[in-house]
Parts: sequence; structure tokens; C-alpha cells
Amino acid sequence: MTHPDSPRGGYAAMFAAAVRLAVLQVLAEAGDYRHNEHVIRSALEVFGIAPSADALRGHLAWLDEQGLVAVEYVVAPRDGDPGLCATRLTERGADVAAGRARVPGVARPRAGRTTGGA
Repeated sequence: MTHPDSPRGGYAAMFAAAVRLAVLQVLAEAGDYRHNEHVIRSALEVFGIAPSADALRGHLAWLDEQGLVAVEYVVAPRDGDPGLCATRLTERGADVAAGRARVPGVARPRAGRTTGGA
């Protein structure tokens, strides 16, 4: 099995890994290491990464399952309204964002780059 962010992992896997790294780096730059999903999505768009709202929530859930972020609903979903979630970077997530730790499925930051995606 190839590493998800290697060229042999396929474009979809490389893109997902890049989005996940960018999310971690956006949160690492936040003063309190947290943002709501709308702020995260806007920040990703600045880097040329524009996942749909559903795709971003999928990435946030995946990062939460890996222990890299903690996701909580600040407005609960109901009656077709998706609600609003806030995401906080964990210590492990900060290590991955800075390149001090690696997690398969998250791109590795390029040497000399601390923010802005893969």
C-alpha cells in the first residue's frame, strides 16, 4: 500500500491529504487554536483549496477520529439545518501541522513552509 500523499496514492488521496494539512495549519495560526467551519473554509479558499461544506465536514470528522482536532457543534443540526461546528487543534495536530509528527492521510509540510497547505 502506498502512502496517501505519495504520487502513487492517486490525485484524490493527495488532495485529501493536502486539505487536511491546510486545515491543521489554519488552526495552528489561530490565536486560540480554534475556528468555526466557515472561517476554516474561507481560509482554505485563500490557499486555492475550496472543498464543499460536506467535504470539509468529512475532513474535520476524519481529523477528529485521528485525534488531531476536537470538533464540537456550537449550533446543533436539526430539521435539515446542518448546524455549525467549531474545531480546536490538539497538541498532536499541532505537531503534525509543524512537521514534527506524521500521520498517514495528512500531507507532510514542505521544508521551510509553516502554513498554507502542502
